[in-house]
Amino acid sequence: MSHIDRYGIGKVMDMAMSHLLAHDPNRPIHLSYDIDAVDPAVAPATGTAVRGGLTFREAHYVAEIVAASGVLASAEIVEVNPTLSHDRGAHATVEFSLGLITSLLGKSII
Repeated sequence: MSHIDRYGIGKVMDMAMSHLLAHDPNRPIHLSYDIDAVDPAVAPATGTAVRGGLTFREAHYVAEIVAASGVLASAEIVEVNPTLSHDRGAHATVEFSLGLITSLLGKSII
């Protein structure tokens, strides 16, 4: 998270994608998206909720950039656990996760 604080999500994603695709720009990517990287104000139903995580927009931006690369081969969203939050928190986390899936499939929230 300190890199995001220092450089911003755009630059961090540029650096990450450049690193991943440096040797082969057509390299297939698998994204394992750990929902507890997202701030619990956005996605509270997870086992390791830690304040100061990715914002709603930052989390979607990660998915959108990977989708736009054209090399996303597979993805999973992990650590979603609706039993660890009240009804509204569980619903919010599941809905947010479904939104991330649509971003991974190429839909932009803006």
